[in-house]
Amino acid sequence: MKKTVIVTDSTADIPADLVKKYDIRIVPLRLMFGSDTYLDGVEITAGEFYKKLVESTQLPTTSQPSPADFVGVYDSILKEFPGCSILSMHLSSGMSGSYQSALLATSLIEGEADITVWDSKSASYGYGLFVVHAAQLAAEGLPVEEILSSTEELRSKRRLYFLVDTLEYLQKGGRIGKASAVLGTLLNIKPILSIDDEGIIFSVEKVRGRKKATARMIELFQNDLAGVTNIKVAVGTTADPASVDDFLKQLSAVFTVKETVLSDIGPVVGSHVGPGTIAAYIWPA
Repeated sequence: MKKTVIVTDSTADIPADLVKKYDIRIVPLRLMFGSDTYLDGVEITAGEFYKKLVESTQLPTTSQPSPADFVGVYDSILKEFPGCSILSMHLSSGMSGSYQSALLATSLIEGEADITVWDSKSASYGYGLFVVHAAQLAAEGLPVEEILSSTEELRSKRRLYFLVDTLEYLQKGGRIGKASAVLGTLLNIKPILSIDDEGIIFSVEKVRGRKKATARMIELFQNDLAGVTNIKVAVGTTADPASVDDFLKQLSAVFTVKETVLSDIGPVVGSHVGPGTIAAYIWPA
């Protein structure tokens, strides 16, 4: 039985216990606060990042792994498991060049290597859950073709929405104009966002007040999953799991929740959405 090793990048925001359980290999992105550079998830945690973000007057910048970074990881896997398959799953190519770096790296590997690079067309645990799903199937001994077929099916069923607490970071990152950000803050506007089939973020609705916004998110999930009773849910927070307690209670009132995963939205994604963000990913159980 040919072994398959799953590789991803740090923006998948997979809980550490699942990374360890399924031996998922992580290639970190880089985060820069001025002249200080950190490897995402290695040299700075989500909790440390949000504290630093709030205190900083300067928005951090991020950079994707280089092809050489991926080559190093692929080579080490191929030495550890000669003849294995590698499935490398990454942040949406519409948001980052990580996918392209991984793809280029495959052409730089010496000798024959069975490496498949997959564009998640999503972000954070919105695709981290696909990586975990793939790793579970790999542990069962399924070949890459069957793993990807099952993962594509899951992607077609999974729905996601996320809610930002402040427009400040979208404005700083150039996603919206300053006037819109100031007006939105004054009116207590909470944008509900999602990601389209091409992996691009888009605005779904703008709701006044956080409580109304979370309630509206649940209504959207009900509309998307009409007729579905049993669900699995993953919720991403900015290193503040208690912030979603009310959301999960509301969700449990309209769905039967069979599984819940809590994920920290990591520094790279967090630098664009800011603290207080909630992201919910739901699919049929």
